[in-house]
Amino acid sequence: MSPKMYYYCTGKHLMNRTAKYLAYIFFIIISIGGVYALFNAKFEFSFEDFFPQNDPDLDYFLEFIEDFETDDNFYLIALENEDGIFDKTYLTQLDSLTRSLKELEHVREVLSLTSLMYPVMTPFGPIVNPAVHPDDVSTYEQDKKVLSEDERFMKTLISEDFSSSIVNLKLSDYMELEASNSIVEKIDSVVQQFDFQEAHYLGRANFQKEMIEMSTNEIIKSSMMASILVLIVMLIIFRKIASIILTMSAIGLAMLGFMFYMYLSGQAFNAMAGLFPILMIIVSTSDVIHLLSKYIDELRKGKTQDEAIKITVRDIGLATLLTSVTTSIGFITLLFSRLQPIKDFGVNAAVGVMIAFGVILLFCWVFFPMFSLHQLANPSKTLNFWERVLGKWYVQTKKYKGRILAGGTLVLILSLIGISLISTNYKLVTNLPIGQKITEDYLYFEKEYAGFRPLEVAVTVKGDRRIDDYDVMQEIVKVEEHVKSYDVIKNVTGYSMIFKSINRMMNGNTTDSYVFPKDSIQYNSYKKFTSFLPKMTSSLLVSKDGKKTRISSRVDDIGAEEVQDRVKSIENWISENTNPDIASYRITGTAMLLDKNMFYVRESLLKGLGFAIVMVSLLMVLLFRNLKLIIISIVPNLLPLLISAGILGFVGVDLEAGIAIVFAIAFGIAVDDTIHFLSKYKLERAKNKTVDQALEVTFKETGKAIIITSIILFFGFMVLFFSIHPPSRSIGILIAVTLVTALIADLYLIPILIRMLVGKKDET
Repeated sequence: MSPKMYYYCTGKHLMNRTAKYLAYIFFIIISIGGVYALFNAKFEFSFEDFFPQNDPDLDYFLEFIEDFETDDNFYLIALENEDGIFDKTYLTQLDSLTRSLKELEHVREVLSLTSLMYPVMTPFGPIVNPAVHPDDVSTYEQDKKVLSEDERFMKTLISEDFSSSIVNLKLSDYMELEASNSIVEKIDSVVQQFDFQEAHYLGRANFQKEMIEMSTNEIIKSSMMASILVLIVMLIIFRKIASIILTMSAIGLAMLGFMFYMYLSGQAFNAMAGLFPILMIIVSTSDVIHLLSKYIDELRKGKTQDEAIKITVRDIGLATLLTSVTTSIGFITLLFSRLQPIKDFGVNAAVGVMIAFGVILLFCWVFFPMFSLHQLANPSKTLNFWERVLGKWYVQTKKYKGRILAGGTLVLILSLIGISLISTNYKLVTNLPIGQKITEDYLYFEKEYAGFRPLEVAVTVKGDRRIDDYDVMQEIVKVEEHVKSYDVIKNVTGYSMIFKSINRMMNGNTTDSYVFPKDSIQYNSYKKFTSFLPKMTSSLLVSKDGKKTRISSRVDDIGAEEVQDRVKSIENWISENTNPDIASYRITGTAMLLDKNMFYVRESLLKGLGFAIVMVSLLMVLLFRNLKLIIISIVPNLLPLLISAGILGFVGVDLEAGIAIVFAIAFGIAVDDTIHFLSKYKLERAKNKTVDQALEVTFKETGKAIIITSIILFFGFMVLFFSIHPPSRSIGILIAVTLVTALIADLYLIPILIRMLVGKKDET
């Protein structure tokens, strides 16, 4: 819509009776629809959504799991016993639990200490014996000794101090959220039937359930806290019940409008959903305050209510439209991310901002003229306070120009130093809720067992060879042994374990005989025994065509960069120490794909910011049609972003996909104040005022609204500091800091830059 058409639609033909009735109907529809949507909101969480799109490694992984299975379909239950697991009551309960869990839907396999069998060769052929004998206390010491010497089960099924053991469930691949929630609840229900001292859970299904619960709780908590915050700030600033009712009603309608949109578009809320209430509330509040402040200012000048609303919509409505567009652009830049949840968040947030603008502007047209000045604000006391404060602030921009520029330069240098310290060594634990059982359980498994992060080495043989050829297996064993040599990599298993286990069986089940056969003759003689090894089926280790296999392992949660260093080391070792004519190797796995997002962060961040700057600059061209004002509008908003990035480096918060959205969002929001400032400045210059006169009026009138909205935005985002989701905390703090520094930059740097670049020349 052109400014001329906008003025025509919102000026003379502002609001007739029919239009008002239509507006009432519109508000009733979105209220009913929004409330219905609120109580029928859907949530979803899937690890696959966080895989980088359009990535060759993802394509390879999808092919890999077609040949085998996913590497995260396990569900682990660690059961503690203070007196040690070799206790008759504990082992009896463990055995009963294992049998009960086998009966549950979606449970494909269950392995525990009491179901574990050792193959033994007898004169009549191989048989299997239980690893432990729950009913025979006299065997406990011997059973414990055998297990303690077995590398396959220590820190896999049993903790090193024998204070706990694991029940390992293999679940159906890629379960939907409803199925995941159901199986987790059923498993927990079964476990609660037994008297174990402590139970810890780890698995994909548990993560899905807990993350959805966290998102739901975060939405409720953040909505309540942000609403209370806005209410308190409005009480402090306006001190009039009518202003507060108008503001809260407008915000509530905007929120309901957004919820109705989400429902109509058939979308579910994902892991980023906790940010929506904060964003909608504070963006809506910003729009309302700019419009309400202008309306009150016009009433103070003696305008009638109809005249005041016309001027407000004409002067502030267009600026608010442009600020909504720039904020939306900030969110749209998230389309440069390779993560679908972040893309969806960006699009929905952008739409939400425009919904908020439309609802609030319509609300102002309809309801503001119903209230007079004395109903909305104290006539003089507050006004005098703002004039005094902003008058002194404006004088500082003239008096201390050199100090301000020197201080800005120093802050810029420090920020650049901080940016050089930014790390992308992202850890999985940093995405888990603070102080919650899911996080405590995750850390327990990291400490006592092999952890969660899967690492897979996919092996493909060359030519006419097959995986079970002896020369091929010799090469694979070399790679397995090298992977085991890394302290942070645990629970390394592969197809060779079958033949190691057979060799152990053939040699009296002694620990030192768990080695790969020494020659091809011995190896080939073992092939006929593979069918006698329950729980070690080769179908999960070798593809149907016999050309592919996997080396599976778990890696400590040491961070994406640290893991990548180990991966490169393994890849280099393989290239130097294996025969490329026999087999090829490629490292893959869900955790590797999640980590890879970290290495796309910088790319998507720079593209997104570049896009935002270009688009905002184009809007500035349309609005101001003056190159100098475009430069003035961009510079004060880049400095706060650099400051936030510098803080990120100094504080040591790892840059990951979630936190990277801060900068695009913050730029889109921060530039709003600049647009309001420069729009007002241009209007004052159009009245033939000098640069200083226009700046002073702009500073005093628009500066008040900018400060008020910045205060609300700051505390609104700081609400996220109370989130239990670490990335949300970081996002809230960083955006809050960005907005405060943007406020300072706007009110200190813009006047100085205008005087320097525009001078006393008339720019029109």
